[in-house]
Amino acid sequence: QVQLVESGGGLVQAGGSLRLSCAASGRIFDVYKIGWFRQGPGEDRDFVATISNSGSADYADSVKGRFTISKDTSPSQSTVYLQMNSLKPEDTAIYYCAAFSYGSANYNYWGQGTPVTVPS
Repeated sequence: QVQLVESGGGLVQAGGSLRLSCAASGRIFDVYKIGWFRQGPGEDRDFVATISNSGSADYADSVKGRFTISKDTSPSQSTVYLQMNSLKPEDTAIYYCAAFSYGSANYNYWGQGTPVTVPS
């Protein structure tokens, strides 16, 4: 099992910044990559960014140049960060981190989410 706990969400004015954290613990040696997803009001959950064990990162077009994903790994815990700059009202959503295990067909562990609100 892998446990994921997000933190860092909140209310920020348009143009501001926030840094989200995702603390992963448990069988993190089984994890191939960790990603961030978001779900806005009345919308589907969408991909935001992901980072693999090798440090390779990928981003949704809507956040490229504004968001940066990074990670900090220790033997017992891996923390993945999402630095969000130049925030827009359309970035308002619940942000979830998710882990993709080796051998899995998709992201198979999810956190509880942290809310981000950018008023218009």
